[in-house]
Amino acid sequence: MKTKIIAVLLTSALGHATAPFAVAAQTAGSPCAPRDVVVKRLAEGYGETRQSVGLGANNAVVEVFASEDSGTWTITVTLPNGMTCLVASGQAYEELAETLPAKGNDA
Repeated sequence: MKTKIIAVLLTSALGHATAPFAVAAQTAGSPCAPRDVVVKRLAEGYGETRQSVGLGANNAVVEVFASEDSGTWTITVTLPNGMTCLVASGQAYEELAETLPAKGNDA
């Protein structure tokens, strides 16, 4: 459930923001690399594994990687050409399984 919620939120929030990454992937020094390189670096360098995934605009794949041990997290966008770009990262990752409030409840 949590995976679906995060994927929906990220796809909505980042779905229209993937176009700049197509340009960034071609720019020297950009935070982009082939997906296998990025995934390996997140796993080996930070102990992060994929926690959720969603499909964004233009068939871009939006993923959240995180480490439950260290609390680090990273959001990536993978373009159809296989390049993966780092979108955001941080600390204090927490897994949530929140439910929607009952209909008619203003909370």
